[in-house]
This record gives sequence, C-alpha cells and structure tokens, in this order.
Amino acid sequence: MMLSACNVSWSTGGISILENVSLDVVPGEFLGIVGPNGSGKTSLMSLLAGLRRPKSGRVLLDGRPIDGLGRREVARCIALVEQQAETSERISARQAVELGRTPHLGPLAPWSAEDDEIVGAAIRNVDMEPLAARQWHTLSGGERQRLHIARALAQQPEILLLDEPTNHLDIGHQIGLLHLVRQQQLTAVAALHDLNHAAMFCDRIALMSGGRIVALGSPSEVLSAERICSVFGVVVDVQHEGEGRCYIRYCAPGSPAAERPKLRRIS
Repeated sequence: MMLSACNVSWSTGGISILENVSLDVVPGEFLGIVGPNGSGKTSLMSLLAGLRRPKSGRVLLDGRPIDGLGRREVARCIALVEQQAETSERISARQAVELGRTPHLGPLAPWSAEDDEIVGAAIRNVDMEPLAARQWHTLSGGERQRLHIARALAQQPEILLLDEPTNHLDIGHQIGLLHLVRQQQLTAVAALHDLNHAAMFCDRIALMSGGRIVALGSPSEVLSAERICSVFGVVVDVQHEGEGRCYIRYCAPGSPAAERPKLRRIS
C-alpha cells in the first residue's frame, strides 16, 4: 500500500509550516524523517495520517485522496503513535491496548478470542505483559509510550506512523522499540531526533529544514558531515558503513574538531 504526499503545504496562525512537500513512502520500507525542532516533522506526520488537511496539495492512500476516506477505513490501514496521547479515563494498561482493535469491530464483528490473542501478542512485543493489569494513571511516561506502540500494533495496520516514538524511553527500550518496528511486516514512517538511530534502522531518510525536504535517500547519502552542519549547526564526523549505513560522531563545542568553519544553514 502506497502513501504519498503530493506538493503539500500547511500553515497555522499565518505562519507557513510546510511548503510544497512531496514524498512517496515505499511499501515495506522503514522511512525516517529527521530535522531540527520546528522543521515540520510533526505537521507532516499529521497530514500523512489524515488528521489535518493540507492548505494545498494532496495526501494519497493507495492513489485515493485520504481526506475523502472515512476514519474507520483509514484506521484499518494506518496507525499513528503521537508524541503526546494521554487519557483521563480510568482504564488498565491492557484496556488501552484493546482500543487498537476498535476499527475492526462492529455489529457483525464483536470482540472475539482472536482479538484477545492480537492484544496479548502486542503487549508481549513491547515487554509490558507484567504490567498489563496496572491502571494507566499509575504508569510512567516510558511505560505509557510502550503501550501506545502496542495499541498501534494491535490495530494491525499496513502502515505505521510514529512521531518521535522513543520519547521517555531509556536507551535499551529505544533500541528495542526501533528494532521491533524494523521486524514488523509493514511499512513504517518515524519522525526521529537521534540521527544515529535513523542511520541504524531506516532504509531511507528524509531530512527536513524550514518546512521543506532538503534531502532524501539512504542514511549515508543524506547524513553527510556538511549537510548535518548546514541543517543542525553542529560539527560531526561521519563514518560510512556498508549497505548505505553510517555512524555519526558529534564534536564537542570548543574541541579542536569543532573549530572547523561552519557552513551556511539550509532554510
């Protein structure tokens, strides 16, 4: 299933956030979206999920305008894990994950043993089985984030969208979560802050700056030292590895390596 943004623009309060962004998400790939704060990553994710309508341009799901589809139909194809998705309801951890089955339920499709199995597997995948009976409000931010991932997996989408999914997670669960996403038999798009995480797990990376995509390709193609310096304003060394992978070493401010002339920022 193909998800595409075609020359989309979006603004709020008279401020332009996205400008003529085009992007085709290849079925089966893990696509990372990276860029500084305010570059438009979260806004683009909202458009791709169909939560917002672009000011101009279109978002297409399998060739059809996503804003012309019903929310249930979209939810059967796309699951979104947002940065902040809280609830004031007094529900258990397992009940929060069970919400992922909602698009598949109806008068002719009541809750079944299969739904129980799907939810249980999703909870196990994010290592939350021991806490499944705990009340939502007693969980830490990291535990809640892992349950948001489980809820999305229980939705059984073809496309998984994740907006900074490693927020609130310790390093072990950050790596484990991205590895889990990588192993799923689905298309994934993740907005990420950590460039090394993107280089480690993503097939392609879209680099955003000033509401535009300024580079798109394999990690080693996109994450050059010059481009990182231009977009993020930091000096790095990039070690290129096989299969389009790379590793980024940041130079501490004030160190001899960081005294290299900085390039003009891309805007």
